[in-house]
Amino acid sequence: MADSNVNPALAGSAAPKRGERAIGAILIDAGRLKPEDAERILRLQREKGLRFGDAAIPLGLLTQADIEFALSRQFDYPYLLRGESAVSEDLVAAYAPFSPQVEALRAVRSQLMLRWFDSDPAHKALAVVSAERNEGRSFIAANLAVVFSQLGEHTLLIDADMRNPCQHKLFSLDNRAGLSAVLSGRGGPEVIQRVNALVDLSVLPAGAVPPNPAELLARSPFPRLLHDLVAQFDVIIFDTPAAAESAETQTIAVRAGAALIVARKNATRISQVRGVADSLVDAKAIVVGTVLNEF
Repeated sequence: MADSNVNPALAGSAAPKRGERAIGAILIDAGRLKPEDAERILRLQREKGLRFGDAAIPLGLLTQADIEFALSRQFDYPYLLRGESAVSEDLVAAYAPFSPQVEALRAVRSQLMLRWFDSDPAHKALAVVSAERNEGRSFIAANLAVVFSQLGEHTLLIDADMRNPCQHKLFSLDNRAGLSAVLSGRGGPEVIQRVNALVDLSVLPAGAVPPNPAELLARSPFPRLLHDLVAQFDVIIFDTPAAAESAETQTIAVRAGAALIVARKNATRISQVRGVADSLVDAKAIVVGTVLNEF
C-alpha cells in the first residue's frame, strides 16, 4: 500500500491543515503531476475514501517515488534527485532517504545521540576512524553528516584527512583552501562551505595537501579552531586519516573527545579494530562504538 506508514491525516486524504501544503500541489509545482490528473486522483480519493497516494498509484498517474518525493517536501525533509545535482550519488542519505542503507545510518545516528551527543552539552564533536584506507570511513562520515543535518542539527563535516582528502569530491566543493590553510594561519572561517543542496550542512574541506599534517594538528591553532566551531555548530563530524598510516588520527580523536570506529565486512580483521580501539583509549579518547560497513 502506498505511503502506508504515514498518518492518513497528513498524507492528503483530508483538507490540509493551515500552513501545510497538499501532496498534489507539491507534485504539480514540481512538474510531476498535471492539474487535470490531480483532479482525477482527488475524485477517486473521495469516492473510495483513500489516501492521495493510494488513489494515484492504481490510476498509473504517480509512482511510489513520486509520493515519497512529495512527503519529503511536505515534512520539510528534502532530498536530491539523481542526475540533478553535482553532489556525489555515493551520498545515499542525500539521494535515497527511504532505502534500507539510510535506515541503518539513521540507526547509527540514534545510537550516537544516546551515547554521545545528548549525554553532555559539551559533546559536539566526533571523529570517524578506521584502521586502513578503503574501509568506508569517509563514506560513513559524509552520510552521517547528512543524516544529522536532516535531523535539524546545525552540522559541520571536517575533512581532517589532509593526506588523502575526498570530502570535497563527494560534495563537489572547491578544495583550494581548507583545514590546512586555517591551521597554518592562511585562512579563516570563510573556508567553511555551505552545501546549499542539503539541509543545514556545511563542510570544511582539507585544502591543499601540506607536508606536515601531523605537526599542524598538534599545534595550538587546532584546539582553538575546534573551540570556536563548537560554539557555532550542534554536531561536528571529523573524517580522519587511516590510523595505520598516520599519527594524527589519535590527535583528532582526543580533541573531538570521542571516536566511532569503522570496519569493512569481510575485510577488516578483528585484531585491527582492537588495535585502533586500544590506541584511542590509551590516548584518552572515548570509543562510542563500531560500525560494520557493508556498503
